[in-house]
Amino acid sequence: MYLHVGEDVMLRADEIIAIIDKGSVNQSVIIQEFFQSKKKGMINLSKGDFKSLVITDHQHYLSPLSSSTLLKRLN
Repeated sequence: MYLHVGEDVMLRADEIIAIIDKGSVNQSVIIQEFFQSKKKGMINLSKGDFKSLVITDHQHYLSPLSSSTLLKRLN
């Protein structure tokens, strides 16, 4: 199964490690440190602010779709 995470990017569901909402990124010190350390290598799929962070084995994506929307699409 594939998941559309924004723009023209489709990810295989079994490659996704985590989908984290923007609120959790801003509230958790650990996630914020991870976000800052990986920020340069992240692919920003949103035109403005991102709504969720999608982590895979090979890449990290800033998605314009909310984490709840992405999780509904997986189910």
